[in-house]
This record gives sequence, C-alpha cells and structure tokens, in this order.
Amino acid sequence: MRKNIIAGNWKMNMDYTTGIGLFSEIVNMVNDEVMGDQQVIVCPPYIHLNGMAQLAKSQNNISVGAQNCHQADKGAYTGEISAEMIQSVGVKYVILGHSERRQYFNESNTLLAEKVNSALKNNLKPIFCIGETLDQRNSNSHFEIIKNQLQEALYHLLETEFQNIILAYEPVWAIGTGLTATPDQAQEVHAFIRKEIEEKFGQSAAENVSILYGGSCNPTNASELFAKADIDGGLIGGASLKSRDFLDIIKAFNRG
Repeated sequence: MRKNIIAGNWKMNMDYTTGIGLFSEIVNMVNDEVMGDQQVIVCPPYIHLNGMAQLAKSQNNISVGAQNCHQADKGAYTGEISAEMIQSVGVKYVILGHSERRQYFNESNTLLAEKVNSALKNNLKPIFCIGETLDQRNSNSHFEIIKNQLQEALYHLLETEFQNIILAYEPVWAIGTGLTATPDQAQEVHAFIRKEIEEKFGQSAAENVSILYGGSCNPTNASELFAKADIDGGLIGGASLKSRDFLDIIKAFNRG
C-alpha cells in the first residue's frame, strides 16, 4: 500500500533558531493531534538539517528532507552539498527537480537523472517534481511535457530502484500565484502519471508510488484534493511555514 505523505518545503526561509523552533512545534503538534499514519517530511534549508534530523530521530512518522543535492559525491564544487553529506546527518529524503530549480538554475532532465542516481546510491529517497507551465497547459502539451520529464530523468531506473521514488506533480502556474488546479484537474494529471508508471515499471510500481500534489495546497482545499483516488498527499510551500496551517493540511486525511 502506498503512503499518504505531507512534505513541507521551506524554500529559502527561516534562520536557524526560528527554524528549529518551528520544527519542534510541528513535532509536538503532530504527536498530540495526528491520529492517522500519514508520513510527514519537512525540507528546510541546509543549515537546519543536522539539528532537525536529531529532533526527528525518535519520531515514527516525521522525517527530514533536503531541498536539493549535487550530482557528484565530492569535488571542487564550491557552495554545493552532496547526497552523501546530506545522508551523513540522518536525513532520509531530498527534493529533486523542483520547478524553481528548473527555472532559476536551468536544471535539465539529464542533470536530474544524475542527481537521482546520486541520491539513491546514498540511500536518500527523492521527492521528484514534474509539471507544466501555464503556456504548456494552455497549448495542451502538458501531458507530453510530464511524460518527457519522467522518461528523461527516471526511466533509466530499475523497478527496484524506482520503488524509492516519491513523485510530486507541480502545476507551475499554481505555485505562489494563488491559483490552484481544481481537484478534478489535479486528479486527471495524477491518474495520467500513474498510468505512465504502470506502462514503464508495471502495475505494482504504479499502485505503490506516492504521487503528491504541489500547487498551492492549503487547509481549505486539502481535504477535497486528498479525497481523489490518485492524490496521495501534498508538497507544501508557504503553508508549511505556519505550524497550524501545516497541521491542518496533515489532518485533512482524517476528515470525512
């Protein structure tokens, strides 16, 4: 059975003291209020990883993830962080292919395939992001774009390797814009992604991969989104910086 997952992406926010305080608050609130078995993953800036991983050590359903990693294990790459370094402090997950990395840092699917390989080699589970821009959706090419992202970055993997991948669908036009794909629009794309995975890796892989929605999910729309058959949770941006909003999204799985 695939997991229900809520992953918070703090992006470039929170100094060290404030970030550790927020994570401690989230841990306590999850322990006090969350009744289900959904997995919570918080992905802060690099400076928080060690401290937050220590706080998460004793937690069963709360883990820490990085927001990116370099494709090489080590070397003369000033300012970069490797998957090996991230894993060494007890971190279990890493976001790869986020639309902001693709847009601002020109990360290609070919480069992302290398990053996926490095993450898996170092026992990190990638949260791999795919999705289309507004122009691509308006031109009705979004399915082709998503299929290419999957093919070029993930289809070199063996089925056993793919079992360690979490997918996140990001309609880029709905990130930070206040726009949100309707639950039906999101479900349509999630179902398409799952069908593509089935054709490449088989029915078992398709049924077991968690596919998160990553486009302006909030406490108001979370329950309706998560009720869809192929939406297994969310990759949460701004709302993950507010403990009550984040908890309300996590708890959306438990609402009837």
